[in-house]
Amino acid sequence: MGRGKLRIYLGSAPGVGKTYAMLSEAHRRAERGTDVVVAFVEHHDRPRTQTLLSGLEEVRRKEIEYRGSVFTEMDVDAVLARRPAVALVDELPHTNVPGSRNAKRWQDVEELLKAGVDVVSTVNIQHLESLGDVVETITGVRQRETVPDEFVRRADQIELVDMSPEALRRRMAHGNIYKPDKMDAALSHYFRPGNLTALRELALLWVADRVDAYLQQYRGEHGIRSTWQARERIVVGLTGGPEGRTLIRRAARVAAKGSGSEVLGVYIARSDGLTAPSPKELAVQRTLLEDLGGTFHHVIGDDTASALLEFARGVNATQVVLGSSRRKTWQYVFGPGVGATVARDSGPDLDVHIVTHDRVAKGRGLPVARGARLGRPRIIWGWLLAVVAPVLLTLLLSSLSDPLGLSNDVLLFLFLTVLAALFGGLLPALASAALSSLLLNFYYTPPTYTLDIAEPRNVVALVVFFAVAVCVASVVDQAARRTHQAARLRAESEILSFLAGSVLRGETTLDALLERVRETFAMDSVALLERKSDVEPWTCAGSVGPQPCRRPEDADVDMPVGDHMALALSGRVLPAEDRRVLAAFAAQAAVVLDRQRLVGEASRARELAEGNRIRTALLAAVSHDLRTPLAGIKAAVTSLRSQDVEWSQEDEAALLEGIEEGADRLDHLVGNLLDITRLQTGTVTPMIRVVDLDEVVPLALVGVPEDSVEPDIPETLPMVAVDTGLLERAVANIVENAVKYSPEGCRVTVAASAIGDRVEVRVADRGPGVPDDGKERIFEPFQRHGDAPRGAGVGLGLAVARGFVDAMGGTLFAEDTPGGGMTMVLTLKAAAGVVPVRPELPAEVTS
Repeated sequence: MGRGKLRIYLGSAPGVGKTYAMLSEAHRRAERGTDVVVAFVEHHDRPRTQTLLSGLEEVRRKEIEYRGSVFTEMDVDAVLARRPAVALVDELPHTNVPGSRNAKRWQDVEELLKAGVDVVSTVNIQHLESLGDVVETITGVRQRETVPDEFVRRADQIELVDMSPEALRRRMAHGNIYKPDKMDAALSHYFRPGNLTALRELALLWVADRVDAYLQQYRGEHGIRSTWQARERIVVGLTGGPEGRTLIRRAARVAAKGSGSEVLGVYIARSDGLTAPSPKELAVQRTLLEDLGGTFHHVIGDDTASALLEFARGVNATQVVLGSSRRKTWQYVFGPGVGATVARDSGPDLDVHIVTHDRVAKGRGLPVARGARLGRPRIIWGWLLAVVAPVLLTLLLSSLSDPLGLSNDVLLFLFLTVLAALFGGLLPALASAALSSLLLNFYYTPPTYTLDIAEPRNVVALVVFFAVAVCVASVVDQAARRTHQAARLRAESEILSFLAGSVLRGETTLDALLERVRETFAMDSVALLERKSDVEPWTCAGSVGPQPCRRPEDADVDMPVGDHMALALSGRVLPAEDRRVLAAFAAQAAVVLDRQRLVGEASRARELAEGNRIRTALLAAVSHDLRTPLAGIKAAVTSLRSQDVEWSQEDEAALLEGIEEGADRLDHLVGNLLDITRLQTGTVTPMIRVVDLDEVVPLALVGVPEDSVEPDIPETLPMVAVDTGLLERAVANIVENAVKYSPEGCRVTVAASAIGDRVEVRVADRGPGVPDDGKERIFEPFQRHGDAPRGAGVGLGLAVARGFVDAMGGTLFAEDTPGGGMTMVLTLKAAAGVVPVRPELPAEVTS
């Protein structure tokens, strides 16, 4: 039996309706007679989802006992035994409870597919493994449950389920996604309009890339070279002239008319006589192109029109934008020009736009054909002129009733030899000179029709003719070669100038530079290799392309850079003249690598400078904030030891209480100072274990007055994987900070809730709050908000708290409390396998 087919409903965000779409598809298939079963679908007590589940056969779930609780998971064995045609499996990234058949649900799906069962499943864009860091940056939440991108890419069908942020928030406000007690937290945190818009864009771009990849794969498999206008890609041909900016802007306006259009600027460094561009102008055009959302490409090609069309078809372009020719009218005798050639050879699938500009017909230097490399057509014409033309001329001259005379005949044959040199180079010219000499001797030098020469002056004439023909051919060929060399050197200088400028401006990373090498020399892969000494193995500092070389000996081309570095290229062998440019690329690659390492060292230097700043602030704190409680303790002790005053029991108790408070305060300050030092030196090593949150939070609240805090820690929360000591200190610092800034009579609320695969603790106060631009600064060491008195501490509490939370893999950030104040949001990862069966926000949801 063959492999089953996988269909995935990809959601842009929780709540867009993936499960609803999956169940609707199941009903459609069941109505057509397909054997469909529900292997695992969680309805989350939503009426609409429950309604769609009715009428579908559900496979009984498997119950697994773990840590004293019973959880239900998909029973893979039962589904395989039932062997339906189609199985519905919800929440593809789900982590199974320990003791299950597989660790992840997508692995269960893989087993079903291998058994020949078609599977319909769901996943949200934020659960794709490659997007974990991006989603965390956008939402501040790290997705612990992920599914490999490769598994999703291999799906036979991927259907995007999308909804605008405004519509999704309205659905939530209507109670179609979460319960009312979770609605406010969801709308103010994960489901903010900005988060939803960014997630939606991620989903659209990811699906668009997959569609484009499928299209390219299909075209490659079927050998399709023609352009399919499924997506507008506009190639702009740049010459480095001032008209390039006009072309780029025109192409950008064309691209703006269609959603998803791309603009690709290409400059072809070639040897057929374009005026050398200004490196500065080319850099300006590249910057303009990138500012408008396009990409710049720099390639080498002998035939500009062919290279431009090959590039356009290679990227599946739909339009080409070129400028009107700058050549003068008389220069068209050397050829129709690039624009006309591209328009003629583009075919019906590639539109060509010729854009006018203020440089039209104002000249562009030497004629195009003079500097060109001698291609096969020209060599063929040269040999025809060398072999056929003298014979035709002989027949023409023999047919004349009135002979022109030997001198005129010699000039005509010399003209043919010069033409052969101009078209075909030296060898055709030499052949033409030799053949013309024989024909002149045989037909026009007395005695005719023999190779004998009667008069000595005719011998001199033929010898001079041959010598002049050889000299002229040699000069013409050498001039053509020098022109070609000059054009090639000019092209090399353009590339090197552009390369040097981009590197000096810091615009090129190592990967981008290596990709430029691969693109310029048409290689399969490029790798920068290095080693510490002659006996050490080679290591790869950077590479692009498939299967890069691991040793210079394995490369088709290797370019040493110093004693212990080399640039290795695979794909083809380069001619010697190209190695000069490659050597410059290799040197620049070494410079870029050194720059990247210097940037890393500079970053470490900044860290050291930050450490010095903290030490300076620490000295300032010690000089005042630590001396204040010490002074109070010393004054109380001195008073108690005084023999001149008899203290009552109440006075002694008050003095002892002052000593105890000062010691506690001193202990707290010293503890925070030690903690921040440990964080700065990287010596905090969490000892992670699984605990209940309701065991840790009460311990953290011991140091604050009972009437100032209102805890709400449900017993049904999943257990969290944390370091108990670090979490206790972090929560204590957060609560103490909230109590410190809360108005008198207002209680600080400490509430916890389960959100998917994590647990969130929210500490809300009704204090003055913090402006948006200061919400990150309050987590820096020695930062105190507003006009906090000197006795309010050294400003380390929140810095220590965030450091401890980060060390445990959690997050801590501040947001406004509805109605005024500030809320500290602490998120922790739930212990693997003990997430509730019906997770809260943001679970896989339906509508």
